[in-house]
Amino acid sequence: MTTSHAADPTRFKMARTIVALMLREMSSTYGRSTGGYIWALIEPISGIAFLTVVFSYALRSPSIGDSFALYYATGMLPLGLFRQLSSKTAGAIRYSKPLLGYPRVTFIDTILARVILNSFTHILISAMLIGGMVLISPSFVFLNMPEIGLAFIMSISLGVGIGTLNCFLFWRVDWWQPLWKVLMRPLFIISGVLYNFDDLPAFAQDILWWNPIVHVVGQMRMGVFATYEPTYISYIFVFSISLVTLSAGLTLLSRFHDDILYK
Repeated sequence: MTTSHAADPTRFKMARTIVALMLREMSSTYGRSTGGYIWALIEPISGIAFLTVVFSYALRSPSIGDSFALYYATGMLPLGLFRQLSSKTAGAIRYSKPLLGYPRVTFIDTILARVILNSFTHILISAMLIGGMVLISPSFVFLNMPEIGLAFIMSISLGVGIGTLNCFLFWRVDWWQPLWKVLMRPLFIISGVLYNFDDLPAFAQDILWWNPIVHVVGQMRMGVFATYEPTYISYIFVFSISLVTLSAGLTLLSRFHDDILYK
């Protein structure tokens, strides 16, 4: 009596679909050559390096450590990951809408494909940038990988949650997308990229604490700078926002899925 079972041809259907969508986006976004993807890594690194040089002349002494470049990167990288994921997730259905008519492709597949591809790309950029700076920086740093990993998870969860909700809202509410772009413009200033939350006066802390990116930036700096121990970070707050927005977004997308596709 044999105990072997025939392989289930549908077992890895979702995984194959997600990989195909990732390859499609890589081809359309970065081109078909390897050089296109490499340029996608070099471009943001060079952009951050340029801004670092510009800001370092105005702000020579960072609040933590001796390297302004490293200090700036620990704020800009988690903020950039959030921005990238929230934007890509919000546009996932619109980007892959022609493919959603096929029964094997779902809106969850399109979201996961963009999340995985863009998260991997941004984390690779972060590793290259921070790793390079640590090698040449005079600052005393001790990379705590679990703490850094938690910062990335916080940023990804916020980007995916808010992006999923915006995926519905951008379709349903005409004025929400342009308003969202306006709301995102001051995020660089109010997220603690150029300063420490701890250094602000109490009234400013009371207001900016409600910006979840502030918590993500603090978490990232705690993982990079051995002497930095922030007490204001609330993991419950960050992950609650992520879970609520993700649940609301998925519920609304499931409820109005056919309307989004055919109206």
